[in-house]
Amino acid sequence: MTREWGPPTLIASDVDGTLIDGDDTITPRTRTALERARAASVELVLATGRPPRWIPQISDQLAESPAAVRFAVCANGALVYDVAADAILHADALHPEALATIAGVVTEVLPGAGLAAERAGAIKDTDPADAATAPFVATAGYEHAWLNPDHLEVSDAHIAASPAVKLLARVPGMSSHEMVERLAPHLDGLAEMTFSIDTGLIEFSLPQVSKASGLAWLAANTDVDAASVIAFGDMPNDIEMLRWAGHGVAMGHGDPAALAAADEVTASNRDDGLAQVLERWF
Repeated sequence: MTREWGPPTLIASDVDGTLIDGDDTITPRTRTALERARAASVELVLATGRPPRWIPQISDQLAESPAAVRFAVCANGALVYDVAADAILHADALHPEALATIAGVVTEVLPGAGLAAERAGAIKDTDPADAATAPFVATAGYEHAWLNPDHLEVSDAHIAASPAVKLLARVPGMSSHEMVERLAPHLDGLAEMTFSIDTGLIEFSLPQVSKASGLAWLAANTDVDAASVIAFGDMPNDIEMLRWAGHGVAMGHGDPAALAAADEVTASNRDDGLAQVLERWF
């Protein structure tokens, strides 16, 4: 634990299990800490596995405050999203050939697994994507891990028909840890594999793509001050970000791998762990 570090110039935070409480809410204490940070010219960047269309649920909670969110790193780093402009600035997508290969490995190693694909959509200042292309497609065998499914059901073959920023595999009843353990020997560098919940859901992206790579792109291509970054997270999809940041903070309830990657462990999201750390400076 390194308590002498700081202050930060940028706050990068995971969303679920980190920034928000069990009711998907940014608590008053956390909001106050973020507002005080913004008054000192230190802004919050969301870094999440969520797609851009699920960001307003979080960013709207700060929209009318001094801590309003400008940017989000989405899809585990594969997308950089301008919240204010509602535009994707950058995308790292798996191409159809890679998607088909990964899907084949999953089907062979985990028979009966459902598959889904998250697609990028339009990127700012480029030709718009086909407006008829669904952002999230899934096979008939895919059972959602979330309560708000928003997919278009497609054939197994159609999953790999278009580039995707994430391929998802779902096996209800199996832990995500076990899925990773079974698949890892067969991927051979084809993709990054991670997860944000341990309920039989894993996610694949391009090799070397992570929340850290998304944040690095944001730092290199916008005016965010990433000279001294503090990052907060709780699950394996946060590990690279926690290591990349100047100071990585894991939530106390988090996955052991995230705790091991962090410089510091704070209280859980339900106990305002993020705010407890930021209150040292703000």
